[in-house]
Amino acid sequence: MLWFGLIAVVFLPVKFVFCKIMSKRILVTSALPYANGPIHLGHLAGAYLPADLYVRYKRLTGQEVLFICGSDEHGVPITIAADKEGVSPQVIVDRYHTMNKKVFEEFGISFDYFGRTSSAIHREVSQEIFLNLHKKGIFRQKRDQQFFDAGANMFLADRYIKGTCPVCGYAEAYGDQCEKCGTSLSPSELINPVSTLSGEPPELRETEHWYIPLGDFQDKISAWLDTRTGWKPNVMGQCKSWLNAGLGDRAVTRDLSWGVPVPLEDAAGKVLYVWFDAPIGYISATKEWAAQTGNPEDWKLYWMDEETDLIHFIGKDNIVFHCIMFPATLMAHGDYVLPVNVPANEFLNLEGRKLSTSRGWAVWLHEYLQDFQSDHLRYALGATMPETKDSDFSWKDFQARVNNELADIFGNFIFRTLSFTTNYFDGHIPGLVNPSAEDQAMLDEIAQTRDQVAGLYDTFHFREALAQTMNLARSGNRYFTSMEPWHSRKSNMEKCGNTLHVCLQVAGALSVLFEPVLPSACKKLRSDLGINGLVFWSMAEADLMKSGSSINAGEILFRKLDDELIDKQIKKLLMTDQAAAAQTETPAYPALAPSIDFSSFAGLDIRAGRILKAAPVKGSKKLLDLKVDIGVEIRRIISGIAGYHKAEDVVGQKVCVVANLMPKKIMGIESNGMILMAESADKVLHFVSTDAEPGSTVT
Repeated sequence: MLWFGLIAVVFLPVKFVFCKIMSKRILVTSALPYANGPIHLGHLAGAYLPADLYVRYKRLTGQEVLFICGSDEHGVPITIAADKEGVSPQVIVDRYHTMNKKVFEEFGISFDYFGRTSSAIHREVSQEIFLNLHKKGIFRQKRDQQFFDAGANMFLADRYIKGTCPVCGYAEAYGDQCEKCGTSLSPSELINPVSTLSGEPPELRETEHWYIPLGDFQDKISAWLDTRTGWKPNVMGQCKSWLNAGLGDRAVTRDLSWGVPVPLEDAAGKVLYVWFDAPIGYISATKEWAAQTGNPEDWKLYWMDEETDLIHFIGKDNIVFHCIMFPATLMAHGDYVLPVNVPANEFLNLEGRKLSTSRGWAVWLHEYLQDFQSDHLRYALGATMPETKDSDFSWKDFQARVNNELADIFGNFIFRTLSFTTNYFDGHIPGLVNPSAEDQAMLDEIAQTRDQVAGLYDTFHFREALAQTMNLARSGNRYFTSMEPWHSRKSNMEKCGNTLHVCLQVAGALSVLFEPVLPSACKKLRSDLGINGLVFWSMAEADLMKSGSSINAGEILFRKLDDELIDKQIKKLLMTDQAAAAQTETPAYPALAPSIDFSSFAGLDIRAGRILKAAPVKGSKKLLDLKVDIGVEIRRIISGIAGYHKAEDVVGQKVCVVANLMPKKIMGIESNGMILMAESADKVLHFVSTDAEPGSTVT
């Protein structure tokens, strides 16, 4: 788009025009949030804040970038929420689409367009892509047995079936997962299943669905992934794990009344499976954006032009969908670009525990804004973002980030610099005369930091980018203190003026470099500094602030958070959790087993081991195929832990192995040993580990 170049000519030095204008465009997407509830801080840290940091940075560099998102408004959770309230699914999605769009705006998430998958254009685009693949003969049609509620006259999705969990005995387990022990299930595995609609046992009826044969695309996907560079190890590791296990057929249709109707005459009552239509929402939202701008064909530039870099920001639970399933759909269609990167984040925990919306163990963003600034959370989450492993948010750490870093380092430096200039130089920027080595070193650090931080943003290292930006403020504080302008103003005004000139250059640079993470504060700071008009990354240099220009001391950028306010948030969280716990049956540990004599125990050969390789067992949701080093040899062990631990997470895990069990065939694979696990009161399996080297005997 030409306007980027025109703005550069008007506002920037000539060197920027030739060095920074790029022909490539970037399309950034964030995972579509489900419109069945409000947004919490785990969502923000996973897919929305990192994308916004990247987009804001890229816009500052003059890059042409489009930021697309929207509400995911189909799927069973929507209809279940509607059933509970006795309203239509449209009422639910309208409510949460509006709420979540508003909270994103209040947090400064700078989407160019925020669409929704219940729109007419989304329906058209999804159906077009389905028909394209159908006409090419990509899909396989299969008939299968599925639970049916005769009273409600409908086939039942997994979440519409309840029964007794075969693992822990919980009587209210759903057909896809037991919420008590966490085991992934299928409806046929439940004991005494009943329909949640009628409370009656469902019957099995034959139904037909369309499947995409992912196995047909395995080699192509694998070859494509091999060409990707700069991907996070956690992302590529999960993809390789799925590929190593072998890709199978994946249904793209479901028997539901809410969703995008399957556009075939023999598919009455069927809709597109939400995993298939939701990522197409990126395309349909881009199409709606283009129509809104008055250039309806521009969406093709972002989806059908190889000069576009497509980048998906998601959480780790969406990796397979965005790196294998959606790319397979796009490959099969043939007209669309594939992602150049999918920088997925891991999960954010809260006060040392996993977030749980059902138990209220969450911080909802619309409630957060009642007490705090959006910039506070943007910075605190950016500084602790779960980029390569799960991280933790705590209210005390949040308070420390705001008080010790935003207020005491960045805010204090700005306050000292602007108030001193206002008091002793009448609010005008002093000139730089015969700068000292200390002055020049501080000025040199500005461009050095700018370029270093740019490299970190470009490679999705946002935590480090924020840390290095704060380090520049830290250096500015140290420089201010070491130059002692409170003394030099009495004896050497030239030195004092140089000190303030340098500090104002640092302040100006920080107003640019902190812009991606602290947009509200930086807008105010630039106003106080007299920096008007458009802002670009290249402006963060040692001569941004012109001598003689006026500045305004303004108000303090960040005020400290007191203990009472933070304690209030902790108390609120604990009270919500206690209320939820009071309504939940407390799990009990099993009774002790009958006593055995020592000889029975002594017959066990338990060895220390280390897991070398792990992969899901094809056709099973519960089993992992493990290669375990037990010192004397490498053992193949099939372990029923897939419901608790992912294959890519257990490699390198130290374990205890019962090594002298008779071999046993499980799912047609011979297993030679058993991994010892401890089952906690909430029915979660944990490794029994040891620091001893593999082969050591456990006695």
